[in-house]
Amino acid sequence: MKKFNVSLVGGGSTWTPGLLTSLCKLKDRFPINRLVLFDIDKERQETIGNYAKVLFNEKYPELDFRYTTKVEEAYIDVDFVIMQMRTGGYKMREKDEKIPLSLGVIGQETCGAGGFAYGLRSIRDMIKTIRDIRKYSKDAWILNYTNPAAIVAEALRREFPEDKRVLNICDQPVNLLRSYGRVLGKDSKNFEPVYFGLNHFGWFTNLYDENGNDLVPELRKVIKEKGFIPVDAEQRDKSWLDTYAMVQDMVNDFPEYLPNTYLQYYYYPDYKVSHLNPDYTRANEVMEGREKRVFEECRRVAKAGTVEGSVMVHNDAHSEFMIEVAESIAYNLKKIYIVIVKNNGIISNLDDDVMVEVASVMTANGPRPLAVGKIPTFYKGLIESQSAYEKLTVDAYFEGSYEKALQALTLNRTIVSAKKAREVLDKLIEANKEFWPEFK
Repeated sequence: MKKFNVSLVGGGSTWTPGLLTSLCKLKDRFPINRLVLFDIDKERQETIGNYAKVLFNEKYPELDFRYTTKVEEAYIDVDFVIMQMRTGGYKMREKDEKIPLSLGVIGQETCGAGGFAYGLRSIRDMIKTIRDIRKYSKDAWILNYTNPAAIVAEALRREFPEDKRVLNICDQPVNLLRSYGRVLGKDSKNFEPVYFGLNHFGWFTNLYDENGNDLVPELRKVIKEKGFIPVDAEQRDKSWLDTYAMVQDMVNDFPEYLPNTYLQYYYYPDYKVSHLNPDYTRANEVMEGREKRVFEECRRVAKAGTVEGSVMVHNDAHSEFMIEVAESIAYNLKKIYIVIVKNNGIISNLDDDVMVEVASVMTANGPRPLAVGKIPTFYKGLIESQSAYEKLTVDAYFEGSYEKALQALTLNRTIVSAKKAREVLDKLIEANKEFWPEFK
């Protein structure tokens, strides 16, 4: 069985230890010859890297492992690159969330004005990174987790139109699938989903079990009566439990399909603003929670010299999902995963150039999307408005256009008012001078 060379961009992320653990767990299915962690933050990378040395010494001693801050060391002769960057770090995420909230609109990592700010920061670094990778490994598969995935995917579609080995992926649909499995007492790996939408903006229309039975009616009934919790509820922070709880409201109001959790920000923006704390946001929760726990545990393990008894924060859906996608590509397994692709008629009553999120058969040549067909007016209207916002955001980046940026935020359902959009935009421009293009 061939062994692969893999690089992980954003190696200093708090999600990295979980990915490394999953690589150990799945090493017989997806064997690795060389693994390189790459990050521009030397201190974070070193902390995670020292933890990884101990982990692999015990769990994967045959692996050629290294970590670096040098581009040429990270990308030379690699088969797969997994990307999970966060331009500006958590300090900028905190501003993404708090600035909009201070002005009375949604402050969220990937949705609304916060997602707009994060997206404009991500585009530049994503483009540079892909160019760097292609300099050293022209045929590597680039599997991208970097958020906000919808804006990133649209920007990369324009910048690299002929590169068929860049795949944008989000783990929230698989988180939902695993949570449905918990609700029903079934193994989600046997589910066959039918899903359509944009990233963080989609719906499950059907969910078939191994016998071809559609589980959506049963799930709808259970969620309406008992609510909804994530598969790993015991490990989740309160904000995530609140997020999943809102699924019950969405299913009660719009019972036709099962929604992605992020739709709550677009369905109920006023309600969400009134229930978010402008002084203590999800960024604070992460920095004071997962961030501290992960890095403290990495340092403890490195000092102890063993992972025995380690209690590491680990999201199986996030870490195993990406490896399983790589496995399906590597061995042409033709498994079904929900990924982001160019529409090209998949949703027949949407424009072909919309970057949609749909179920796809994952082959050695990448995703083969499964047709969705025509979607109802309500969902079509929501998607077209959100897609227009995403395209205008990317226009604003490439053109350096203040006008396009203002149009984008005015279209976004979490803002709507042009006066409010201008107010938010001006504040975000000031906060992002180091990262954004200069707007004319």
